[in-house]
Amino acid sequence: MIGQIRGTILEKEPPQLLVDVNGIGYEIDAPMSTFYHLPEVGQEVLLYTHFIVREDAQQLYGFYARRDRALFRALLKVNGVGPRLGLTILSSMGPDDFVQCVVQQDAAALVRVPGIGKKTAERLVLEMRDKLTDWPQSTASGTQPANTTGLRNHQPSSDAVAALIALGYKPQEASRVVSKIDDGQLSSEEIIRRSLREKMV
Repeated sequence: MIGQIRGTILEKEPPQLLVDVNGIGYEIDAPMSTFYHLPEVGQEVLLYTHFIVREDAQQLYGFYARRDRALFRALLKVNGVGPRLGLTILSSMGPDDFVQCVVQQDAAALVRVPGIGKKTAERLVLEMRDKLTDWPQSTASGTQPANTTGLRNHQPSSDAVAALIALGYKPQEASRVVSKIDDGQLSSEEIIRRSLREKMV
């Protein structure tokens, strides 16, 4: 199990980043809540990771905070929730917001997340509410950007559409919401952030 990665950020293309560790480049998938806290390309980062090995793939997932990884691991234990949906949940709402929805049994709010239907939302509430009653609240929302520089600004709209599709949006839906938000001045990360908020409204 690879539980932690410390290295230099080489690329940031949500939802994936490339981190150099002593000459080895690790491709890591991460939720947008983690991207909002990442330093610029070329700087060092420490990520808490979750490594998944399957017959057809080996995938590494990275998180800015231990609590985010803990929530991701808890999500994977819910029937019908895989890694991609787990990343989508943590990208669409902060961990505290998700926990609040579950504890308050607000399945309607969860349905607004791409990829979550009514049955999955009800299952999340049913299977996780008792596990999250003592969840420690953070002092700041994980969905707010702490550093939005250093992301590739080449073709930000295309990068944003690709990231949203990877997070569970349908291609037409991703293109529609990005074209609505992009004014030609925004970075990929900002477009993604606003697109996710648009979906949650």
